[in-house]
Amino acid sequence: MIRTLRQAAGWVDEVGLALVFPKADVVLPSLWEQVNGSPTRDWSVRDADGGFVRWTEEMGFLWSAKDELPAEGLVCVGRHLARSVSCVAPRLLPTLVAANGQPDGGDLVAEAIRVHGPLTGPQLRETTGLAKKDVDRSLGALHRSLVLTSAHLVEGGGAWGSLAHDLLARKWRLPKRLPDRDRARLELTALVLDRAGELTAADLSGVFGWRRKESALLLEQAGDGRDEDGFRIWTRR
Repeated sequence: MIRTLRQAAGWVDEVGLALVFPKADVVLPSLWEQVNGSPTRDWSVRDADGGFVRWTEEMGFLWSAKDELPAEGLVCVGRHLARSVSCVAPRLLPTLVAANGQPDGGDLVAEAIRVHGPLTGPQLRETTGLAKKDVDRSLGALHRSLVLTSAHLVEGGGAWGSLAHDLLARKWRLPKRLPDRDRARLELTALVLDRAGELTAADLSGVFGWRRKESALLLEQAGDGRDEDGFRIWTRR
């Protein structure tokens, strides 16, 4: 089982794409399963009455690792896949950005980070004058569109500290020339299909947010399809 940052980074590099914590309707593997040995959500130690005593050793490691991995330049972490905190191997970032990246559209949060460098939520509220709900909404959208990503944890401002966000292209030094969008989407489809073994169009859409019709066309190119119980399922060739 994974117990060090280097082990975690090596595993993410091997699988390419993963969630930090498992999500029942998402086909990606999770780093939690590798740390814990199972997907069971036994995150804390409780007393006889069910009261919280402490986090488990596994949860303690993963909670800090999800911030340390990007801070150390080992793994890209952010809300980039399935609307969840996810891990992306740095080698796959040009492909993922080519497939799913979107411009920021003049967003105030993105512009503040572009000018001032990595900023936390509280710092962004102070810099932009926006309300917390507006900053949080922008951060979520900018992570999904691969404009922003997690940078590092800033101590203070609460028990857990505050997460700083940076421009993904700056943090990970993306090349100016990215792969072709269609080719990138097909490559990602093949990767997820190879790892999962079989997929529906809904499964693939759930990972990347693509329309089901497009997901089905990509799966037709990447795998072998069959109809089962009214569903179209694709398997590895």
